[in-house]
Amino acid sequence: MVEDHKHCVVCGKAVEPDKFFCSPACEEVLKRSQKQASRMRLMMIGMFVALFVVLMVLSYVRGS
Repeated sequence: MVEDHKHCVVCGKAVEPDKFFCSPACEEVLKRSQKQASRMRLMMIGMFVALFVVLMVLSYVRGS
């Protein structure tokens, strides 16, 4: 019978049930990926805010 185990969330290798990563390298890969995703999310929000501001200014200028 197969022992209780989980799989590494990065590479999929079998790990002990109380762990999420098979190595510090996989943990580092996930942290970098999450940091990049967070940065990208902030950039997208910033772009939408900037676009909204530009549209509001253009709307105001055209209305005057």
